Amino acid sequence: MRVIGTAGHVDHGKSTLVEKLSGINPDRLAEEQSRQMTIDLGFAWLDLPDGETIGIVDVPGHRDFIENMLAGVGGIDAALLVIAADEGIMPQTREHLAILQLLEIHNIIIVLSKIDLIDDPEWIELVKLEIEDLLSQSQMGALPLVSVSAHTGAGLDELVEALQHVLGQLSQRVNYHQPRLPIDRVFVVSGFGAVVTGTLSGGTLSIGDNIELQPSAKAGRIRGMQNYRREVETAAPGSRVAVNIAGINSGEIQRGDVLTYPGQIQPTLLVDAHFTQLDDIERPLAHNAEVKIFCGASESIANVRLLDADTLSPGACGWLQIRLRDLLPLSRGERFILRYPSPAETIGGGVIINAHPGRRLKRFQPAIISELELRLSGRPSERLALAATGDAPQKLSELQKKLGYSDDELSTALDEALSGGLIRQLDAQRYWAAQSWQQLYHGIVTELSIYHQANPLRLGMPRPELQSRLNTKLRLLDTVIESEDRLTLDANFVRLREHTISFTDEQQQKVMRVMGALEAKPYSPPGIAELNQMASEDIVRALSDLRRIVNVNDNIAFVAENYDRLVAEIRRHIKESDEIDAKTLRDKFGTSRKYAIAMLEHLDSLGITQRVGDVRKRGRNL
Repeated sequence: MRVIGTAGHVDHGKSTLVEKLSGINPDRLAEEQSRQMTIDLGFAWLDLPDGETIGIVDVPGHRDFIENMLAGVGGIDAALLVIAADEGIMPQTREHLAILQLLEIHNIIIVLSKIDLIDDPEWIELVKLEIEDLLSQSQMGALPLVSVSAHTGAGLDELVEALQHVLGQLSQRVNYHQPRLPIDRVFVVSGFGAVVTGTLSGGTLSIGDNIELQPSAKAGRIRGMQNYRREVETAAPGSRVAVNIAGINSGEIQRGDVLTYPGQIQPTLLVDAHFTQLDDIERPLAHNAEVKIFCGASESIANVRLLDADTLSPGACGWLQIRLRDLLPLSRGERFILRYPSPAETIGGGVIINAHPGRRLKRFQPAIISELELRLSGRPSERLALAATGDAPQKLSELQKKLGYSDDELSTALDEALSGGLIRQLDAQRYWAAQSWQQLYHGIVTELSIYHQANPLRLGMPRPELQSRLNTKLRLLDTVIESEDRLTLDANFVRLREHTISFTDEQQQKVMRVMGALEAKPYSPPGIAELNQMASEDIVRALSDLRRIVNVNDNIAFVAENYDRLVAEIRRHIKESDEIDAKTLRDKFGTSRKYAIAMLEHLDSLGITQRVGDVRKRGRNL
């Protein structure tokens, strides 16, 4: 389904033309009908000869209502630029054409209206030459031109044929399963409640769907829908749709809100953007200037930070960071218009490159500008990798939401990014930029290198400590450790594979002294404090890291082989007798109650045993 817009001067007969084409008067307000002037957005629809129904958004032409016009043109596929034969090109005509260009609406049909009022063919020819000159100045190239009279009906069939031809050349609207309905009208239907209208993009909506309004984050449900006054179960991208919302009052909704699925859009106060200034602008755009931004049906006062210049001259392009005064539900890839608030004047427009930069960018930084340029015009695979850059991997659906790719575009970009080594697949769902992976990997190597040098007698850095130092998720840390050959995990210690504990001759003598003392009393060994005095705390801890000894609490350690015998016997005894107590363990190994209880409490903590009264029974990990 397609939506077109009508633009032009207030006296050029736009609304009359729309009514003649569709049978619907788009001027719904009493004041509009009495003054014969479009003040707010008007809506109608038309059945083309091929059977397709297209929506029509009739936008105000008067200069005082340009901002209402901007709320209606964001979602259109094509435009009728109406120019009256008896008046020719007016200032608003030029401004409307410039706005269409800035919004990259290139499918425009010039409609020369009111030809019934002109009997002089030379006058008509002069107006056509003026139009050609305007299109040449705007670098639009040749556009189809149809002469019509809404009064006599002359040229209307040719106009419909031109519309069908232009719309037939367009590709289908992208469905990436993330519907956006910028709301351009809110009203109440008695007995049904709030109804909103807009032009749907990004995905489908269906009756019964849970929805969310942004930026308010109010939750509701779709009770019913109409598409050109026909009840529909599902609305497709590109169609004008009226949605009856349950759960949200009309007073809580305003023009500019966006209806979408829960959690799909986050409102923002800061965006990065590429901007083009109009050629005939009277005031150059200065750093920190106050402006009004219009995007979709939303608007807000804002300040613009110029990232690569102090001022922008007429016709110049530049990079902006726009700080909004109000939260707006904006997304990457959306087109916008900037205007000066007072005196009101359209400055230019552009495209949002990053709707959630998260930080104030420094000015005049080549690296920042290069990244923005990549976001704007890089290959799909490069832009996918950039979207996947960050502190954590992302699901493919999240990346698709950021980029606005169709399923086919996403699949192609992903294949190219994976084969080109720009992105890594971590599991069935998560993807991460190769650059981010390398940053974490190099961070791990750096931290471990420093740690090994400072702690040569430690097997490695405890895994939770490494996670804390790098401020990353444990799952992600483990994935990198498992995947990189230079890293290894031993008993919850992370180390570089080339690192080993190596004792000097003097330290080796102390090791032998400690091990000898432990073997002398295998099940009643000296305490750890005593072992530290024999050697040093570093050496005793190294023996524990190497699992030559096993600590069962802060003061008791056994030689690993003796510890294993204790565990094996406890396991065997419980399996045969269903339980064991401290006295039985003491008698079996000729130890004391102190060591028997310490050992059983240690196995309780491991889930091998479970205390029930004064005995131990089978634990969950036996």
